[in-house]
Amino acid sequence: MSTLSRRTLMTGALSAGALTLLGPSAGASAPRLMRERLALTHGFSMGDPGTDSAVLWARSSGRGRLIAKLRAIDESGAVIRGRGQFSRTLRGSLAGPESDYTAKIAATQLPAGTRFALDIGFEDEHGTIGQLESGSFRTALSLTGKRNHGAKRRQSFVWTGDTAGQGWGINPDIGGMRTYAAMHALKPDFFIHSGDTIYADGPLAEAVREPDGQIWRNVLTEEVTKVAETLAEFRGRHRYNLLDHNVRALYSEVPIIAQWDDHETHNNWYPGERIDDERYTVREVDVLAARGRRAWQEYQPIADTRSLRPGSGFEPTRIYRKISRGPQLDLFALDMRSFKNPNSDGKEVDGTSILGEEQLQWLIRELAASTATWKVILNDLPLGIVVPDGAAQESIANAEHGAPLGRELELARLLAELKRRKVRNVVFLTADVHYCAAHHYAPQRAAFTDFEPFWEFVAGPVNAGSFGPNPMDGTFGPEVVFAQAGRAPNQSPRDGKSQYFGHVELDEDDQFNVSLRNALGEVVYSTSLQPQR
Repeated sequence: MSTLSRRTLMTGALSAGALTLLGPSAGASAPRLMRERLALTHGFSMGDPGTDSAVLWARSSGRGRLIAKLRAIDESGAVIRGRGQFSRTLRGSLAGPESDYTAKIAATQLPAGTRFALDIGFEDEHGTIGQLESGSFRTALSLTGKRNHGAKRRQSFVWTGDTAGQGWGINPDIGGMRTYAAMHALKPDFFIHSGDTIYADGPLAEAVREPDGQIWRNVLTEEVTKVAETLAEFRGRHRYNLLDHNVRALYSEVPIIAQWDDHETHNNWYPGERIDDERYTVREVDVLAARGRRAWQEYQPIADTRSLRPGSGFEPTRIYRKISRGPQLDLFALDMRSFKNPNSDGKEVDGTSILGEEQLQWLIRELAASTATWKVILNDLPLGIVVPDGAAQESIANAEHGAPLGRELELARLLAELKRRKVRNVVFLTADVHYCAAHHYAPQRAAFTDFEPFWEFVAGPVNAGSFGPNPMDGTFGPEVVFAQAGRAPNQSPRDGKSQYFGHVELDEDDQFNVSLRNALGEVVYSTSLQPQR
């Protein structure tokens, strides 16, 4: 099948699907108004779920305003009546060509510890409400631990990274992006996408021959057949991932906390770089990054100015942020790309950056102020894993085992401040390197010793080529307690055993139970961390 015919088939399927969802009256004999009611073109998603807020997102088939109805439900899914009843209709931003017809709602002042049924869709200029889709999500318990409607203290979440990379896209022959289905089956309260939400620099081919002779067949759209350079091409990359039914099913019931890394723009990029890549006509990475970030922010359910002040248009907002999940858990989502110094040998004695001073001070301040039992830092780049970029280093680690140098200096400052301020129960979660691992860091094994022991867990990819394991840098004393990768470099996701995600369950006693799993849902490693009081 040619690329064009495959694309045409997909476009037709989407159009037919939109009509089907409108109901039986949306056929050829339906009134013109009914046939043209606004539809959700790529499902919907929810993001940054806290104790009293969440961000709702969808894309419309035409100009319209995003609307959503929330109703409190109990654990059986029944709408709560009487005491504890909650019902609210929210209106968000306008969807139009300036935002690629995406829109958001900043849902605030929600009751804590509550599960909500959600109906979401678009309203046109005449007040006609189009196709509605349904889902659900849960807010966390309040900071005081107050429990609504029998809500339990326990919560769970999943994390991974790297979607549709290294040429492995949506393959309908194996059921699409199956790792998303494995995560969904665990019914987590939220999902952390630890970066590389798209591969803007990785074109997809219709067919790829695997080493064993099998043919991997990708669903294609025009935008994924070349590297992304224009804003339209970056936007198309995000739309592509939302064609997968596993992704849309997960997003309809599991809010996402999204991070960005390098492949949302270009492999291993840093601000100010001029890329030497013959596939590109645009070589200034700052131009590509601005377009890539705009598309990322339009398509991820992360709060921005446009969702808070409807109709104001796209305005960038700070990507690093804190999400509070009540007395058990605070999450700190980092931005380790926007303030990154050029890749080098990593041996500078000063003047280097991975977080930037403002973000570093914010992180220290917020961690010290947190009263949650567990403080989980979402680092889209791993801490002690060596990740070369040619002769330079893409990673924090510099492949030297001595005192901190280069980007390691910021990490050393962070760890020393956490020790000085007696910040306990800190865990780091990451992806990026396309394998899974459990690392324990301790000063007894380290060249730099001014810190308390901590864990870092690595999981990924969710649907990309497998690599690793990579060597470790000894500066902060890591022990590789566990690591597992695919059988060969760039192994496809076909058998499910080279794709990984992590799962965390926090129980009533605040025990932090971690498991690393493959795309079949099989546990390959697990451990339980007891909180320090």
